[in-house]
Amino acid sequence: MQVLEELESNVRSYSRSFPTIFSRARGSIMLTEGGRKIIDFLSGAGALNYGHNNHGFKAAIMDYLATDSVVHGLDMATPAKLEFMQTFSSVILRPRGLQYRFQFTGPTGANAIEAALKLSRKVTGRHNIISFSNGYHGMSLGAIAASGNRFYRAASGVSLAGATFMPYDGYLGPSVDTADYLRKVLMDQSSGIDCPAAILVETVQGEGGINVARKEWLQSIQAIANDVGALFIVDDVQMGCGRTGEFFSFEFAALSPDIVVLSKSLSGYGLPLSLLLIKEAHDAWRPGEHTGTFRGNNLALVTATAAINAYWSTENFSLEIQRLGAFMRRRLEAIAFKCGNGFAVRGRGMALGLDCQTAAAAEATTRRAFEKGLVLERCGPLDQVIKFLPALTIDLETLTRGLDIFEESLTEVVQTSLKWQ
Repeated sequence: MQVLEELESNVRSYSRSFPTIFSRARGSIMLTEGGRKIIDFLSGAGALNYGHNNHGFKAAIMDYLATDSVVHGLDMATPAKLEFMQTFSSVILRPRGLQYRFQFTGPTGANAIEAALKLSRKVTGRHNIISFSNGYHGMSLGAIAASGNRFYRAASGVSLAGATFMPYDGYLGPSVDTADYLRKVLMDQSSGIDCPAAILVETVQGEGGINVARKEWLQSIQAIANDVGALFIVDDVQMGCGRTGEFFSFEFAALSPDIVVLSKSLSGYGLPLSLLLIKEAHDAWRPGEHTGTFRGNNLALVTATAAINAYWSTENFSLEIQRLGAFMRRRLEAIAFKCGNGFAVRGRGMALGLDCQTAAAAEATTRRAFEKGLVLERCGPLDQVIKFLPALTIDLETLTRGLDIFEESLTEVVQTSLKWQ
């Protein structure tokens, strides 16, 4: 770790939270150089929904490399690219009644968000983007301008423009329907809010604290976008690819976004791959108008195809995610109840959060959990929410052991806190 101190930038984050050297990983277990086994409930911040080093995906990579197939090809046509698009269309889109064109963007979720915002402005001729309180969409300038966290925004060093923030579902309490407020200000010619090019939303806000939007609210937001001539964009970077129980996080609300943003677990193997799904009527790009060197990573396309074929050709995987998610929620709710007032559980599928009310309690709990063999991340405006993102493929025994470690850690923090009160 001394090498990190001497050579790596101060900006490093996860190596501070988890101060050890990880050498190997498979499934939901990571191994340190010292031989410790650590259960992973972070899953690459949602980039490893199918676990570390899935052997089926690894075999697909090795077979591809063994034939000297194209790895880097800009956006040229390759068999890997064509197979991915055909498989995604036939297995994911058509059964859901969805039809989209594919745009392969730069490799990160933020790259894809930038492309979505740029396209929305081109299609509509408008500039303003409606985003939401506690939203998070990436670190590049356009994406961070549409993100709410002041800590991240302040680091940009320039004035961030182009987005207007509206209250997310539940932000003003359960008695206020914030969709009604949004409709009012967008329909009012004197509200001072410019007509938007797009409305950008997460159905579950991951970094914002695992805030869950209701089906009715999301349907209202989509209707508002249609009524004001704005594109409706769903950021499914972290909550897509099965994280909430279905492949897309918006399926439960029967939405039909104009643009869907995918990244993180799209490749299935932790390889960088980002994608826009665009309704044909909005595919207004001219050839080469939005470009990038690392579009369509062919190795990632190979593993993405393998993931779809392995897990999404039937409903069984989705049902298993929902079953494990329900098990996690019951267990976390019991832990929260045991620890007393103030602790609350929220989320959908296998994206769950436990609100500890204070950053100190959450930080102490995740630190103790790591000492006991569990990786957990924090989120929320003050990092007061502990986020649970285990691999969707985790076995019940490992999941249970991880939850046991969490319960032990939180209980110790609560008891220590009570002792000093």
